[in-house]
Amino acid sequence: MVQQQADAAGIVGFIGAGRLARALSQALQRAQVPVAFVASRQAAHAQAVAGQLPGCAAVDAQTVAARCDLVFMTVPDAAIAPATDALVWHAGQSVVHCSGATEVAVLQAAQRAGAQIGGFHPMQAFGADTQAALDSLPGCTVAIEAAAPALAAVLQALAQRLGCVGLSLPPGARVRYHASGGYASQHVHVLLAEAVRLWQSWGATEEQALAALLPLLRGTLKSLARSGVADGMPGPISRGDAGTVRAHRQALQALDPDMRQLYDQLSRRGVALASRAGRLTDAQAEALQAVLEPLPEPPRQ
Repeated sequence: MVQQQADAAGIVGFIGAGRLARALSQALQRAQVPVAFVASRQAAHAQAVAGQLPGCAAVDAQTVAARCDLVFMTVPDAAIAPATDALVWHAGQSVVHCSGATEVAVLQAAQRAGAQIGGFHPMQAFGADTQAALDSLPGCTVAIEAAAPALAAVLQALAQRLGCVGLSLPPGARVRYHASGGYASQHVHVLLAEAVRLWQSWGATEEQALAALLPLLRGTLKSLARSGVADGMPGPISRGDAGTVRAHRQALQALDPDMRQLYDQLSRRGVALASRAGRLTDAQAEALQAVLEPLPEPPRQ
């Protein structure tokens, strides 16, 4: 059944030849879902993607729209609507964007022409290293949104062929879904940058900090996978150690009050998380919250 539904995709094409298009088109090709056409405003980019796909041709965007049964719009988010509006579409085809945060309704020009529209967003980072993206794609979740059951079935089948987990996303949830990915990816970089700053405060290098912190992060990820978000949470908050939290805040306040404020915000959420999971007694939670009360502002000069 999955094979039949994937085959129902018909002739597949891409409009947009950036990092996501490079990885996704090659992944589809390896899953025996051939990509026939690729278009880009920069012809050289389309040719580079097509050159990695046997039987694929670099063409203009209107040719993709005219000749493909399933079109992946992989242009930048802000360009999806104008790129769709500029093309002539036809009934019976499917037009799908790969943005995590953009609503499917931006494809309405294709829908008015009789096309089915949808979203197909792999929750994965697509960097400059295409091979790394291909290696990390299997097992990731693909958010799928399509009002037409036939298109939803095709996209679910394609996700399975890629070795991914298809997630049916309801209309209106895309921005929240995409923001969640920021917490698990982008914001991790910000938090590690803060940790690196602490190491640099006594003269250590970023390389030394990461050499110590990355094994800690890997262990944390393993604990998350085994025990879940709350039960797997380590650290002084999860064990009700108000004294250590107080010492942290004092050290951070002396270094950078903004860093201490960020620590406070995260810690308050941590107390609530640990409390909901039954990790803290009421007395421990109250002691932690008391320690996390805002510090008095320094007197104005």
